[in-house]
Amino acid sequence: MAHTFITLPSPVGELKLVANGSRLVAILWENDKPNRVRLGPMTESPDDPVLMKTAQQLEEYFLGSRSSFELELDFVGTEFQKKVWAALLTIPFGETRTYSQIAIQIGHPSAVRAVGAANGRNPISIIAPCHRVIGASGKLTGFAGGLEAKERLLTLEGGQRTTVGKTGELF
Repeated sequence: MAHTFITLPSPVGELKLVANGSRLVAILWENDKPNRVRLGPMTESPDDPVLMKTAQQLEEYFLGSRSSFELELDFVGTEFQKKVWAALLTIPFGETRTYSQIAIQIGHPSAVRAVGAANGRNPISIIAPCHRVIGASGKLTGFAGGLEAKERLLTLEGGQRTTVGKTGELF
């Protein structure tokens, strides 16, 4: 089945929403690297129900009236990537985690760099909140939408950035 898409203007730039049948497969950034998420042929479909529902929920999120999403997702990647992306879905609205905490959560405590790489390939940005993952120092690190967009998303979620101590503990 071919992928369908629509574009959605947002406070963090134009987003391309992509579906495959009844599931959302990607949210791509305006200046996304071409091969970050590989999808194949796409057809614009402004009436696609999945894309319309996604756009509505994202608009509510950007207005501050939605803190969680109710969408069917279809992550395409390796088993390791899927574990990382599933862990992203467990990070509560307004909170952050470190790459190390995600590595521990998925049972691969020494795979911090691999977690970072999988996070960078997250195809469903914002909904699978990779923006909520920060460096052990508490600093914002790489983000497909750019660090300014990452900061805006965290601020939108109430500015409840978690402080991370020197040893990686959260307080």
